[in-house]
Amino acid sequence: MEHIALAVADGIATITLDRPDRLNAFTTTMEHELIAAYDRCDADDSVRAVVLTGAGRAFCAGADLSGGADTFAQRLDEPSDAATADVRRDDTAADVRRDGGGRVVLRMFECRKPIIAAINGPAVGVGITMTLAADFRLAADDARIGFVFNRRGLVPESCSTWFLPRLVPLQTALDWVYSGRIFDAAEAHTAGLVYALYPGAELLERAYALARSLTEHSAPVSVALSRQMMWRTLGAEHPMVAHRIETRGINLRGVGRDAREGISAFLEKRPAAFPDSVSADLPDLFRDDLPVPPFRG
Repeated sequence: MEHIALAVADGIATITLDRPDRLNAFTTTMEHELIAAYDRCDADDSVRAVVLTGAGRAFCAGADLSGGADTFAQRLDEPSDAATADVRRDDTAADVRRDGGGRVVLRMFECRKPIIAAINGPAVGVGITMTLAADFRLAADDARIGFVFNRRGLVPESCSTWFLPRLVPLQTALDWVYSGRIFDAAEAHTAGLVYALYPGAELLERAYALARSLTEHSAPVSVALSRQMMWRTLGAEHPMVAHRIETRGINLRGVGRDAREGISAFLEKRPAAFPDSVSADLPDLFRDDLPVPPFRG
Protein backbone atom coordinates (compact mmCIF):
# COMPACT_ATOMS: atom_id res chain seq x y z
CA MET A 1 0.00 0.00 0.00
CA GLU A 2 1.25 3.48 -0.86
CA HIS A 3 -0.62 5.89 1.38
CA ILE A 4 -1.71 3.77 4.35
CA ALA A 5 -0.27 0.93 6.40
CA LEU A 6 -2.20 -2.05 7.79
CA ALA A 7 -0.92 -4.26 10.60
CA VAL A 8 -2.68 -6.91 12.70
CA ALA A 9 -1.53 -7.97 16.17
CA ASP A 10 -3.29 -9.45 19.19
CA GLY A 11 -6.68 -9.31 17.52
CA ILE A 12 -6.46 -5.60 16.64
CA ALA A 13 -5.93 -4.19 13.17
CA THR A 14 -4.12 -0.85 13.00
CA ILE A 15 -4.82 1.25 9.91
CA THR A 16 -2.32 4.12 9.71
CA LEU A 17 -2.66 7.05 7.35
CA ASP A 18 0.92 7.04 6.13
CA ARG A 19 1.92 10.24 4.35
CA PRO A 20 3.63 12.01 7.25
CA ASP A 21 5.53 14.37 4.94
CA ARG A 22 2.15 15.63 3.67
CA LEU A 23 0.46 15.54 7.10
CA ASN A 24 -1.39 12.44 5.84
CA ALA A 25 -3.42 14.49 3.35
CA PHE A 26 -6.23 12.49 1.78
CA THR A 27 -5.82 11.27 -1.81
CA THR A 28 -7.73 9.07 -4.24
CA THR A 29 -5.10 6.40 -3.60
CA MET A 30 -5.73 6.64 0.14
CA GLU A 31 -9.48 6.38 -0.51
CA HIS A 32 -9.10 3.10 -2.40
CA GLU A 33 -6.59 1.69 0.07
CA LEU A 34 -8.79 2.49 3.08
CA ILE A 35 -11.75 0.71 1.52
CA ALA A 36 -9.55 -2.30 0.74
CA ALA A 37 -8.20 -2.29 4.30
CA TYR A 38 -11.68 -2.43 5.81
CA ASP A 39 -12.54 -5.24 3.38
CA ARG A 40 -9.51 -7.18 4.66
CA CYS A 41 -10.37 -6.53 8.30
CA ASP A 42 -13.91 -7.80 7.82
CA ALA A 43 -12.68 -10.95 6.06
CA ASP A 44 -10.08 -11.76 8.75
CA ASP A 45 -11.69 -13.49 11.74
CA SER A 46 -8.55 -12.89 13.81
CA VAL A 47 -9.37 -9.15 13.73
CA ARG A 48 -11.72 -8.22 16.57
CA ALA A 49 -11.40 -4.41 16.35
CA VAL A 50 -9.82 -1.71 14.18
CA VAL A 51 -7.77 1.30 15.29
CA LEU A 52 -7.41 4.14 12.77
CA THR A 53 -4.58 6.62 13.33
CA GLY A 54 -2.04 8.80 11.54
CA ALA A 55 1.72 8.63 11.09
CA GLY A 56 3.86 11.49 12.32
CA ARG A 57 2.56 14.65 13.97
CA ALA A 58 -0.83 14.85 12.23
CA PHE A 59 -3.85 12.62 11.95
CA CYS A 60 -4.95 14.05 8.60
CA ALA A 61 -4.69 17.60 7.27
CA GLY A 62 -7.66 17.13 4.94
CA ALA A 63 -7.72 16.70 1.20
CA ASP A 64 -4.43 16.92 -0.68
CA LEU A 65 -4.61 20.36 -2.31
CA SER A 66 -1.41 20.01 -4.33
CA GLY A 67 -3.53 20.40 -7.46
CA GLY A 68 -4.14 24.00 -6.50
CA ALA A 69 -7.39 25.85 -7.11
CA ASP A 70 -8.52 23.18 -9.58
CA THR A 71 -7.99 20.26 -7.18
CA PHE A 72 -11.64 19.24 -7.10
CA ALA A 73 -12.24 19.99 -10.77
CA GLN A 74 -9.42 17.56 -11.56
CA ARG A 75 -11.00 14.91 -9.37
CA LEU A 76 -14.29 15.21 -11.23
CA ASP A 77 -12.40 14.30 -14.39
CA GLU A 78 -10.77 11.20 -12.88
CA PRO A 79 -11.85 7.98 -14.62
CA SER A 80 -12.70 5.39 -11.99
CA ASP A 81 -15.35 2.71 -12.43
CA ALA A 82 -15.39 1.98 -8.70
CA ALA A 83 -15.85 5.63 -7.77
CA THR A 84 -18.34 6.55 -10.47
CA ALA A 85 -22.02 5.71 -10.24
CA ASP A 86 -25.47 6.93 -11.06
CA VAL A 87 -26.26 9.67 -8.58
CA ARG A 88 -30.01 10.15 -8.69
CA ARG A 89 -32.03 13.21 -7.79
CA ASP A 90 -35.70 13.33 -8.72
CA ASP A 91 -35.09 10.22 -10.85
CA THR A 92 -32.55 12.05 -13.02
CA ALA A 93 -29.30 10.12 -13.44
CA ALA A 94 -25.96 11.85 -13.72
CA ASP A 95 -22.66 10.05 -14.13
CA VAL A 96 -20.37 11.81 -11.64
CA ARG A 97 -17.33 11.12 -9.52
CA ARG A 98 -18.63 10.19 -6.07
CA ASP A 99 -17.22 11.88 -2.98
CA GLY A 100 -14.21 9.79 -1.97
CA GLY A 101 -14.48 10.48 1.73
CA GLY A 102 -18.11 9.43 1.57
CA ARG A 103 -17.18 6.12 -0.02
CA VAL A 104 -14.72 5.46 2.80
CA VAL A 105 -17.23 6.40 5.50
CA LEU A 106 -19.96 4.25 3.96
CA ARG A 107 -17.54 1.31 4.02
CA MET A 108 -16.79 2.06 7.67
CA PHE A 109 -20.53 2.19 8.37
CA GLU A 110 -20.86 -1.35 6.98
CA CYS A 111 -17.83 -2.65 8.92
CA ARG A 112 -18.37 -5.72 11.07
CA LYS A 113 -15.72 -4.79 13.63
CA PRO A 114 -15.68 -1.90 16.12
CA ILE A 115 -13.60 1.05 14.91
CA ILE A 116 -11.65 3.39 17.19
CA ALA A 117 -10.17 6.55 15.71
CA ALA A 118 -7.01 7.59 17.57
CA ILE A 119 -6.68 11.24 16.52
CA ASN A 120 -3.00 11.86 17.20
CA GLY A 121 -2.78 15.41 15.85
CA PRO A 122 -4.47 17.93 13.57
CA ALA A 123 -7.65 16.58 11.94
CA VAL A 124 -9.35 18.96 9.54
CA GLY A 125 -11.75 18.59 6.62
CA VAL A 126 -11.96 14.97 5.56
CA GLY A 127 -9.41 14.35 8.30
CA ILE A 128 -12.17 14.71 10.87
CA THR A 129 -15.23 13.73 8.83
CA MET A 130 -13.72 10.31 8.01
CA THR A 131 -13.72 9.55 11.75
CA LEU A 132 -17.45 10.16 12.25
CA ALA A 133 -18.35 6.57 11.35
CA ALA A 134 -15.94 5.25 13.97
CA ASP A 135 -17.56 3.94 17.14
CA PHE A 136 -15.18 5.91 19.35
CA ARG A 137 -12.88 8.87 18.80
CA LEU A 138 -9.95 9.27 21.17
CA ALA A 139 -7.76 12.32 20.74
CA ALA A 140 -4.40 13.62 21.83
CA ASP A 141 -5.02 16.46 24.26
CA ASP A 142 -3.22 18.90 21.96
CA ALA A 143 -5.05 17.88 18.76
CA ARG A 144 -6.80 20.55 16.70
CA ILE A 145 -9.96 19.90 14.72
CA GLY A 146 -11.86 21.79 12.03
CA PHE A 147 -14.78 21.31 9.65
CA VAL A 148 -13.19 23.86 7.33
CA PHE A 149 -15.21 23.32 4.13
CA ASN A 150 -17.13 26.61 4.08
CA ARG A 151 -13.85 28.52 4.43
CA ARG A 152 -12.62 26.80 1.26
CA GLY A 153 -15.80 27.51 -0.73
CA LEU A 154 -16.86 23.87 -0.38
CA VAL A 155 -19.56 22.03 1.59
CA PRO A 156 -19.31 19.19 4.14
CA GLU A 157 -18.72 15.69 2.76
CA SER A 158 -18.04 12.11 3.95
CA CYS A 159 -21.72 11.82 4.94
CA SER A 160 -20.92 14.26 7.76
CA THR A 161 -24.24 16.10 7.50
CA TRP A 162 -25.85 12.80 8.56
CA PHE A 163 -23.33 11.74 11.20
CA LEU A 164 -22.33 14.97 12.91
CA PRO A 165 -25.78 16.06 14.18
CA ARG A 166 -26.21 12.56 15.61
CA LEU A 167 -22.98 12.88 17.60
CA VAL A 168 -23.19 16.44 18.94
CA PRO A 169 -26.04 18.95 19.50
CA LEU A 170 -27.30 20.46 16.27
CA GLN A 171 -26.31 24.02 17.20
CA THR A 172 -22.76 22.85 17.96
CA ALA A 173 -22.60 21.12 14.58
CA LEU A 174 -23.91 24.25 12.86
CA ASP A 175 -21.34 26.44 14.63
CA TRP A 176 -18.47 24.21 13.60
CA VAL A 177 -19.65 23.78 10.00
CA TYR A 178 -20.85 27.33 9.22
CA SER A 179 -17.79 29.04 10.71
CA GLY A 180 -15.22 26.46 9.59
CA ARG A 181 -13.18 27.47 12.64
CA ILE A 182 -10.40 25.38 14.13
CA PHE A 183 -11.09 24.29 17.71
CA ASP A 184 -9.18 22.33 20.30
CA ALA A 185 -9.63 18.75 21.47
CA ALA A 186 -11.05 19.91 24.80
CA GLU A 187 -14.00 21.57 23.04
CA ALA A 188 -14.56 18.43 20.95
CA HIS A 189 -14.54 16.35 24.13
CA THR A 190 -16.96 18.64 25.96
CA ALA A 191 -19.38 18.50 23.01
CA GLY A 192 -19.24 14.70 22.87
CA LEU A 193 -17.46 14.36 19.54
CA VAL A 194 -14.43 12.87 21.29
CA TYR A 195 -14.84 10.06 23.82
CA ALA A 196 -11.64 10.69 25.78
CA LEU A 197 -8.45 12.79 25.71
CA TYR A 198 -4.94 11.51 26.45
CA PRO A 199 -1.38 12.77 26.17
CA GLY A 200 -0.15 12.02 22.69
CA ALA A 201 2.42 9.51 23.90
CA GLU A 202 -0.32 7.41 25.53
CA LEU A 203 -2.95 7.64 22.82
CA LEU A 204 -2.34 4.43 20.86
CA GLU A 205 -2.00 2.26 23.97
CA ARG A 206 -5.22 3.72 25.31
CA ALA A 207 -6.92 2.95 21.99
CA TYR A 208 -5.68 -0.65 22.09
CA ALA A 209 -6.82 -1.02 25.69
CA LEU A 210 -10.29 0.20 24.74
CA ALA A 211 -10.38 -2.18 21.76
CA ARG A 212 -9.55 -5.12 24.01
CA SER A 213 -12.13 -4.13 26.62
CA LEU A 214 -14.84 -3.99 23.94
CA THR A 215 -14.14 -7.39 22.44
CA GLU A 216 -12.23 -9.80 24.69
CA HIS A 217 -15.27 -11.22 26.51
CA SER A 218 -17.89 -10.81 23.78
CA ALA A 219 -19.00 -13.05 20.92
CA PRO A 220 -17.60 -11.69 17.62
CA VAL A 221 -20.84 -12.28 15.72
CA SER A 222 -22.87 -10.58 18.46
CA VAL A 223 -20.56 -7.55 18.40
CA ALA A 224 -20.84 -7.33 14.61
CA LEU A 225 -24.64 -7.51 14.74
CA SER A 226 -24.90 -5.07 17.64
CA ARG A 227 -22.77 -2.54 15.75
CA GLN A 228 -25.07 -2.72 12.73
CA MET A 229 -28.23 -2.66 14.84
CA MET A 230 -27.14 0.47 16.68
CA TRP A 231 -25.95 2.39 13.63
CA ARG A 232 -28.77 1.42 11.27
CA THR A 233 -31.61 2.24 13.63
CA LEU A 234 -30.30 5.76 14.38
CA GLY A 235 -32.56 7.21 11.74
CA ALA A 236 -35.53 4.88 12.20
CA GLU A 237 -38.89 6.58 12.25
CA HIS A 238 -40.29 4.45 15.10
CA PRO A 239 -38.95 2.06 17.78
CA MET A 240 -40.96 -0.69 16.07
CA VAL A 241 -38.20 -0.82 13.44
CA ALA A 242 -35.68 -1.72 16.15
CA HIS A 243 -38.17 -4.13 17.72
CA ARG A 244 -38.51 -6.09 14.49
CA ILE A 245 -34.74 -6.29 13.97
CA GLU A 246 -34.09 -7.24 17.59
CA THR A 247 -36.81 -9.92 17.45
CA ARG A 248 -35.09 -11.48 14.46
CA GLY A 249 -31.73 -11.22 16.20
CA ILE A 250 -32.70 -12.69 19.55
CA ASN A 251 -34.53 -15.57 17.88
CA LEU A 252 -31.72 -16.40 15.47
CA ARG A 253 -28.91 -15.98 18.00
CA GLY A 254 -30.80 -17.54 20.90
CA VAL A 255 -30.86 -20.99 19.33
CA GLY A 256 -27.25 -20.88 18.13
CA ARG A 257 -23.95 -22.24 19.35
CA ASP A 258 -22.72 -18.92 20.71
CA ALA A 259 -25.71 -18.48 23.02
CA ARG A 260 -25.39 -22.02 24.33
CA GLU A 261 -21.69 -21.47 24.98
CA GLY A 262 -22.17 -18.03 26.53
CA ILE A 263 -24.86 -19.19 28.94
CA SER A 264 -22.98 -22.38 29.84
CA ALA A 265 -19.78 -20.41 30.51
CA PHE A 266 -21.67 -17.99 32.76
CA LEU A 267 -23.28 -20.79 34.76
CA GLU A 268 -20.00 -22.71 35.00
CA LYS A 269 -18.06 -19.55 35.94
CA ARG A 270 -15.48 -19.91 33.17
CA PRO A 271 -14.44 -17.80 30.16
CA ALA A 272 -16.55 -18.40 27.07
CA ALA A 273 -15.05 -19.80 23.87
CA PHE A 274 -17.50 -18.65 21.22
CA PRO A 275 -17.48 -20.98 18.18
CA ASP A 276 -19.23 -18.79 15.57
CA SER A 277 -17.22 -16.63 13.17
CA VAL A 278 -18.11 -13.35 11.52
CA SER A 279 -16.99 -14.55 8.09
CA ALA A 280 -19.18 -17.68 8.13
CA ASP A 281 -22.00 -17.25 10.64
CA LEU A 282 -23.25 -13.66 10.41
CA PRO A 283 -27.01 -13.56 9.69
CA ASP A 284 -28.60 -10.66 7.84
CA LEU A 285 -31.12 -9.25 10.30
CA PHE A 286 -32.15 -6.54 7.87
CA ARG A 287 -33.65 -8.79 5.18
CA ASP A 288 -37.35 -8.22 4.79
CA ASP A 289 -38.02 -11.88 4.05
CA LEU A 290 -36.85 -13.14 7.45
CA PRO A 291 -39.78 -14.62 9.41
CA VAL A 292 -41.20 -12.48 12.19
CA PRO A 293 -44.42 -12.85 14.15
CA PRO A 294 -47.28 -10.37 13.67
CA PHE A 295 -46.63 -7.09 15.49
CA ARG A 296 -49.10 -4.80 17.16
CA GLY A 297 -47.60 -1.40 17.93
